[in-house]
Amino acid sequence: MRGDMSRTSDGPPPDASAIVTPALPVDLALTFGQIAPIGRDPGLRREATTTWWRATRTPEGPATVRYSGGGYAVAVRAWGPGAEWAVEFAPEAIGATDSLQGFEPGRGLVGELHRRFPGLRIPRTRAVFEALVPSVLAQKVTGAEAGAARRRLMRAWGEPAPAAPGAPSLRVLPEPDAIARRPYHEFHPLGIERRRAKVLSFAAARAPRLEETVEMTAPDAQRRLMAFPGIGPWTAAEVAGVALGDADAVSVGDFHIPNTVAWALRGEPRGDDAAMLEALQPYAGHRGRVIRLIEAAGIRAPRFGPRSPVRSMRSI
Repeated sequence: MRGDMSRTSDGPPPDASAIVTPALPVDLALTFGQIAPIGRDPGLRREATTTWWRATRTPEGPATVRYSGGGYAVAVRAWGPGAEWAVEFAPEAIGATDSLQGFEPGRGLVGELHRRFPGLRIPRTRAVFEALVPSVLAQKVTGAEAGAARRRLMRAWGEPAPAAPGAPSLRVLPEPDAIARRPYHEFHPLGIERRRAKVLSFAAARAPRLEETVEMTAPDAQRRLMAFPGIGPWTAAEVAGVALGDADAVSVGDFHIPNTVAWALRGEPRGDDAAMLEALQPYAGHRGRVIRLIEAAGIRAPRFGPRSPVRSMRSI
């Protein structure tokens, strides 16, 4: 169900605001932690305990958005050319349109985690290319490498987010055209090798086709995403779970998630994709939600070896 939203009069655009009253409780930390790494992304900042700042690029232009509160009431205010759009779709971005229909957590671990994290919602940012960029950057590298590349890209080619009273320093992801026209030698200093650079450039040049997935069914959206070179099931699921609000998205091919699911649901320290999908089958329609609940609890499979080292670009 769409979260109710009442407008308040805080002046003409580009300053817009609203109060979102979700049908289900919303935990902003759990929601925004799915969109970007908290404290390590140039486009997302937490202030105090209940206020969040996010920079995003909307179809109307960039916006700086402040979200305050949680539970059954979230105050949203936005600045910039995309302010009205950001406020209009704020219920989706914070997961207020998320639905538990068909979700049967049961009495075991999943049920316990569902009760422990009642405010975990699946966001729907509608910003497909914005979600695709970090997902592509995370392909076949460590989280530290992906995060560093994302920060370099946003600082080098992005732009400052629209000014807002009290806002921290945020940056907006570059426009797709700004990425599409870059030659490879400009990606390399950012820690992005040729393969990922080509995937980003191709997708950026056809960004409108990506954004069309917002209005598609989940299967059709997955097919459209995977029709792009370099975008497989893992990347498509990462995008769908953030930009499209897909509570069933499972990142098949992930290095850690199959082990995490096997350990959490079966008590087995290791598992492959097939075992993961089998363990998640009882939660079909909400498999991605179950994974998010497990991750929110900090459950991790035992480690039997060293972590993957952070590599130099010279080794890629």
